[in-house]
Amino acid sequence: MLQVTAVKENFENFVNGLKKRGIQNAEEQLNELIQLDDERKKTQQSLDDILANSNLLAKKIGQLYKEGKKEEADAAKAETSQLKEESKQLGEVLSSIENQLLEKLYSIPNIPNPLVPAGKSEADNEVVKLEDKNLPALYAGAKPHWDLITEYDIIDFDLGNKVTGAGFPFYKREGARMVRSLVNYFLDEAQQAGYMEVQPPILINEESGYGTGQLPDKEGQMYGITGTNLYLIPTAEVPITNIYRDVILDAGSLPVKNVGYTPCFRREAGSWGAHVRGLNRLHQFDKVEIVQIAHPDQSYEILDGMVAHVEHLVKSLGLPYRILRLCGGDLGFTSAITYDFEVYSAAQEKWLEVSSVSNFETYQANRLKLRFKDKDGKKVLAHTLNGSALAVPRILAALLENNQTEVGILIPEVLRQYTGFDMIKSLK
Repeated sequence: MLQVTAVKENFENFVNGLKKRGIQNAEEQLNELIQLDDERKKTQQSLDDILANSNLLAKKIGQLYKEGKKEEADAAKAETSQLKEESKQLGEVLSSIENQLLEKLYSIPNIPNPLVPAGKSEADNEVVKLEDKNLPALYAGAKPHWDLITEYDIIDFDLGNKVTGAGFPFYKREGARMVRSLVNYFLDEAQQAGYMEVQPPILINEESGYGTGQLPDKEGQMYGITGTNLYLIPTAEVPITNIYRDVILDAGSLPVKNVGYTPCFRREAGSWGAHVRGLNRLHQFDKVEIVQIAHPDQSYEILDGMVAHVEHLVKSLGLPYRILRLCGGDLGFTSAITYDFEVYSAAQEKWLEVSSVSNFETYQANRLKLRFKDKDGKKVLAHTLNGSALAVPRILAALLENNQTEVGILIPEVLRQYTGFDMIKSLK
């Protein structure tokens, strides 16, 4: 969440940043935020004054009784009772103001970095790199992946629908091996790049959801567990980043680099149509996530390194790709800047998003109370970053479509040591 002090000091910058996101009443929202903070400070000061006065009277009462000044002592005692009641009422007012302030802070998204282009939707995203010189030339009769998976019997949506529901497929035979191989390859590459692997829980509590910004913004997209305050994770970013909630790191330990594989769960309410067919959009999918906690002075250099890491993975799989810098209108709620990776799916003749790499600057860290001690011993908010490296389903869809031949589906060379086969062959 935003820091109120920073908003006050750079008001116009914050107004312009929110307007870049398409929030036209940005000035009004920020003024409400400042007003609530001013009320909080004023109420806190009044409460502090009352408590200080009450403490002084409490010390005075004993002395008055010792001096035999009973009437004065009784009067002071009555006054302390009155002050106690006033402090109780003022404490309730303060609590109400603090709750309103927190709700307001939770409702305002992060401010885009100046590099973020203006724009209203994904149509306005900026292509910063395009590698499409070697688009696959498919044979006549090539099929989209939803037909290929049936022909080769490697993924079963009907069985998933029977056992669970739409968007929960079964992976079988070479399909299951491909998922496992992709995950292992992505994890091994991250480990070689210096990331420490963790296997986090796939359930998180409300505090964790609020810490990284999934709550309250995306509650409708998450699966809640009835009778608890737990949610199935939408991404490994959430539990991994929350490792450092309420933690003060040493500056010398930065950057912290973690990688984790998890299944991910998203309701994707309101999603339908051809663009979500097959593996294009699922309610459960596998993903490897890279997360870094960084010094503010180094976070954009680290962001570039994370983008390069994802680019290496996509390129090594032989997939045509492009890198987009998201515009203000398409930027995620908590992000200051995001780069999306899309791979070209030849049989569908469309680009599929397979990764988002983001720098959240201090937005998540302020919610998490994630800080580090600088060289002067001062506690400073860290920057948090994460990226998909990579999400499996759309990568798999593109690999199946782009590598299909009349006699089978070729496996990328880098995966063959994991799959144990170099081609998926027809069962016929």
